[in-house]
Amino acid sequence: MTLHRDELTPQLQEYARFDDRGNARYLPYLMYFHQADYRSEVINTDRAGFRVSHGPDGARASVAGELPAGPVRLIAGSSTVLGIGATSDATTLASQLWTKHAPSAPWLNLGGRCYNSTQEMLLFTLYRHLLPEIDEIVIFSGLNDLTVGRLPEWQQGDHGAFWFCGEYFEKMEELRERSRKAGKTLGRRAERRRTISTHDEVRRDIPQVIASAADLTLRHLDTWRLLAGPDTRISYVLQPMAQWVRDIPAPQERLLFDEIDRISKLGTWEALYGDISTKEVARAFSEELRAGCGKRGIRYFDLNPVVADAVTEKDWIFVDRAHYTDRGYDLVAGIMADTLGLR
Repeated sequence: MTLHRDELTPQLQEYARFDDRGNARYLPYLMYFHQADYRSEVINTDRAGFRVSHGPDGARASVAGELPAGPVRLIAGSSTVLGIGATSDATTLASQLWTKHAPSAPWLNLGGRCYNSTQEMLLFTLYRHLLPEIDEIVIFSGLNDLTVGRLPEWQQGDHGAFWFCGEYFEKMEELRERSRKAGKTLGRRAERRRTISTHDEVRRDIPQVIASAADLTLRHLDTWRLLAGPDTRISYVLQPMAQWVRDIPAPQERLLFDEIDRISKLGTWEALYGDISTKEVARAFSEELRAGCGKRGIRYFDLNPVVADAVTEKDWIFVDRAHYTDRGYDLVAGIMADTLGLR
């Protein structure tokens, strides 16, 4: 039986190949990043794995590839900034801003698939040396910090949990076991530590999840500010997510969301993330971020209510709950440019 996903969003097949865990690149400090020098009609990356963005008159640029002369602008974040769901490099947020909505300077794509705020900041830290003068940074993020913020306390550490951290803990435990002498510690047989969490272990105290996610994000924004320098304008944008935007999805979205829930091996979105998918949670998280950004001199915007006012129940803008159609990327880029005063 043909899936609605394959009929409505055939480009997602290419993203599945791009994100194949069998070809994952494991990198020091970042843990993982995109395939480098990836080539397809849908998504292309440079020698370091950054997605190529498009500008006026056929211009192209990427962090570790071609770079234009003069100051650049960066849009940083997770997979929505990378552009999952876009039919080509030319329809991501970075490209929509550069070609159409804020073309006065080139926009580079600093998105990292499945990244949290720690990894977003580290990605910039590790590759800052490749970049010319930066006059604007927009961090478009938030959802992943709430999702990994629900992972058990023992996986959080000092810098927060991250996607696939169970695999990391599992391999580190295997190394520890090999290093123990005859499997004994102080005369007793060592017990294997738990490494993979279960759904029953997730943190249910949502106010605590919100507070810790906001605290980590704001801590990392302090580092962004220091690394970018005093002359670079920084804005933080809470990304629009399907349930945060509206209660009733467009007809195509309903087909796709229901199908994703039906075929998911992990469970439905509601079962996995329903407790952080309400508008009340989005508003509470937003207020924490707004207050913290204000103290740091960083501009803050929650685009969820703005996008909600700009669409009807007939407007198809999501391919899943977090990623957009080409129309969605264009709409969000235009609203973001107007809201932030980008030109």
